[in-house]
Amino acid sequence: MPALAMPLGRTPRVVVTRHLLPEVEARLAELFDARLNPGDAPLAREALAAAMQGCDVLVPTVTDRIDAALIAAAGPDLRLIASFGTGTDHIDLAAAAARGIIVTNTPGVFTDDTADIAMEMIIGLPRRVREGIAMVRRGAWTGWTPTALLGVKLAGKVLGIVGMGRIGQAVAHRARTFGFEIAYHNRKPLPAAVERMLGARYVPDLDALVAEADVLTLHCPATPETRRLLDARRIALMKPGAALVNTARGDLIDEEALIAALISGSLSGAGLDVYANAPHVDPRLIAHPNVMALPHIGSATREGRAESGHRVVANIKAWADGHRPPDQVLSAFSGGALGINP
Repeated sequence: MPALAMPLGRTPRVVVTRHLLPEVEARLAELFDARLNPGDAPLAREALAAAMQGCDVLVPTVTDRIDAALIAAAGPDLRLIASFGTGTDHIDLAAAAARGIIVTNTPGVFTDDTADIAMEMIIGLPRRVREGIAMVRRGAWTGWTPTALLGVKLAGKVLGIVGMGRIGQAVAHRARTFGFEIAYHNRKPLPAAVERMLGARYVPDLDALVAEADVLTLHCPATPETRRLLDARRIALMKPGAALVNTARGDLIDEEALIAALISGSLSGAGLDVYANAPHVDPRLIAHPNVMALPHIGSATREGRAESGHRVVANIKAWADGHRPPDQVLSAFSGGALGINP
C-alpha cells in the first residue's frame, strides 16, 4: 500500500494518549518521534483533537473515544491509529476508512488474563466469597458453624457463555475443570471438534441460554446490536438465584434492571469488571453484599500490558516501512466466533 507508506526521510510522529510500561515507551522513543503522556490522565477531547492535528500515528486506548467528528477534523498527516488493546468499539472504523486511515489493535494478548478474572468471579459468586471477605474484615466472623454463608456447589451447574471467541473459549476450558456444564450462544456454532474439546453445547436462542444458566458470563463485543443485550426483559428470564458476570463491556447490561434484580433477590449476585458509566460505579452495586465490583483489571497483568505495547510498536514499524500492519482491523465487526445473535 505505497499510498499509505511514510514519506522517505521522515521519522513518524507518534502521539501516545496514556502512560504505558517503561520498556514500551522507551522502544517508542527509540524508533519514532514519540510524544508520550507521563501524567497518565486521559486526554480531554480538545487535547485529543489537537494531538490528532499534528501526528502521523495516534496510539489511543479504550478510554479515548475517537468518533467521526474527531477523525474528520484530524490533520492531513494522520494515517494510522494504532490502538493499545483488543477492542475497537471506541473508534469509528467507518470514518477512519473513509479518510484512508488504517486502524490496528492488539488481538489475543489479554485472552488468558481476562479469562482468569472471569473465572475468579464465576467461582466466587456461587461460593459467596465477597461476603466472607467482608465479614472477616469488619470483625463479624465468630467462627465456623454448619449453616453460615452457604453457597452452592459448582459441579453440575450450567455456565452460560455469551460470545464464544478467544476469551469465551478460554473461560469454557477453565470452567470445565470445575465441573460446570458448558452451554454457549454465538452467531455461529463452533466446529464440532472444538465443542467436543471444550465439552460445550451450542444454544441457538439467546433467551433459552439466559433462562437455563446458573451463572451467565458475557464475552461478546460492544456493537449497536449488543448494547443492553441484557435488558430488563432478559434479566427477568434468568432463573432465581442465578449470577451474572461481565468482563466485556459495560454497555452490554442495563444496569438499572440489574440493580433491581439484585435488590429484589431474584439474582444472587453479579461479578463486574466493566460499567455503563465507567469510572463511575453505581453505589447500589458497591453496597450489595454479593457484587464483586472490580476496577477494569481483566487485562491488568505486567506480561499482557507489555506484550500489547510491543504489538503496537510492531504495527507502527510495519506501516512506517511501507508494509501492511500485522494487526490491521478490516471492519468494525468480523463476525464468526466473536459474534452473537441479539
